[in-house]
Amino acid sequence: MADFSAKDVQRLRQQSGAGMMDAKKALVENDGDFEAAAAWLREKGLAKASSRSDRENTEGVVAAKVDGSVAAAVELKCETDFVAKSDQFIAMADEILGLVLSDGVDAAAAKSTAIDDMRVTLKENIELGRVVRFEANEGQAIDAYVHIQNGRGVNAVLVHLSQGTTDTARDVAMHAAFSRPGFVSRDEVPEDEVAAERETLANITRNEGKPEQAIDKIVEGRLTGWFKERVLLDQGWVKDDKMSVAKMLGDAEILGFAQIEIGS
Repeated sequence: MADFSAKDVQRLRQQSGAGMMDAKKALVENDGDFEAAAAWLREKGLAKASSRSDRENTEGVVAAKVDGSVAAAVELKCETDFVAKSDQFIAMADEILGLVLSDGVDAAAAKSTAIDDMRVTLKENIELGRVVRFEANEGQAIDAYVHIQNGRGVNAVLVHLSQGTTDTARDVAMHAAFSRPGFVSRDEVPEDEVAAERETLANITRNEGKPEQAIDKIVEGRLTGWFKERVLLDQGWVKDDKMSVAKMLGDAEILGFAQIEIGS
């Protein structure tokens, strides 16, 4: 029997990009000779995945689900729309999602070998992207929304509220899916970004010939509009744009918010 260890298999996988079973088979076929095994994988066309890691993988699928008091979303990335829509690819995302829902974010690692094997089979740079999981306590609300395009999830939002209903959480998730806020509250916006925007707005206002004594007030008004484009709580509520999301929520607070969009 060929003499090699599990570390040899792992090293060959890392070097070649081949799946675990292919790397093991290569060592068996070549009596444990590492270099010969690496060459064998190249000859069989099983080592090409190593060069795929540099390819852009802006396609993929987002799977999200609520199971009782737990909500989760996972992103599985690939190179082409064709692979992203395939049953095998979508099924893998769903399997990872199930593990995350039941056992937590770290459980997604259990599918790392299967993802490696899929890279070889489908000949694309496939990798696990973002993974999010929220769990609501009694009295809290949680829900998710997934925008489906061409039979696959491409934009998922999870919302966890301190109180309220699942319907409200879902409404906020649907709103955010289309408004795409960069932040939940103004406190999250980096101070340097705000300062830079304030300075830009001040220069624009001066160039318009506005009186110097009026510039600060005009800038603050325009900055409010800038926040409305980027901050969820400041945005006009999709069902009534005269009301902000914050006002619609009333006493409820957003405890958790996550948006995963393919290609973003």
